[in-house]
Amino acid sequence: MRAYLYDNLDTDCREPHEQNPSVPVSVEELEASGVLYWKLKDENFEAQIDKICADRNYKNRDQITVSKEGLGELFDAKIKTFFAEHLHEDEEIRAILEGTGYFDIRDKQDRWVRIKVEAGDLIVLPAGIYHRFTLDTNNYLKAMRLFKEDPVWTPLNRPCDENPYRKAYLEAIEAN
Repeated sequence: MRAYLYDNLDTDCREPHEQNPSVPVSVEELEASGVLYWKLKDENFEAQIDKICADRNYKNRDQITVSKEGLGELFDAKIKTFFAEHLHEDEEIRAILEGTGYFDIRDKQDRWVRIKVEAGDLIVLPAGIYHRFTLDTNNYLKAMRLFKEDPVWTPLNRPCDENPYRKAYLEAIEAN
């Protein structure tokens, strides 16, 4: 996992969009925004994922392949939906099994931080954080999605600052 400030240029979202010069963002800075990260140690991720699920009370899981082949004719629409700035009322937990992509999050100063993810990365975005996702130019990512309860994935597009989960998120990061 590598994180840095996003350059905000209006070009292909699948490009790296790294500022020049680069402004890296540390794991500690991500944690200050509520983002958690684990590097799974080998290709047999199951035992490590099972432990994280037990520790964090994740009860359900599924897999998604984000690619032209995996999503078919829905590919372009789904990618556009994933890249719209939004939040969820639950954590977004992704274990990257194959491929590469980007999660962009809003940090405490409301700047875009780009997080490059690849196979072996497990990332948790807190409920209420504004974020978005896109593939990189490889156009392929396979991920395990983890859920505390039944799978729910309802994006609430910005602005939704009055949302109680957004308010709770802001209170939590201000306390850090």
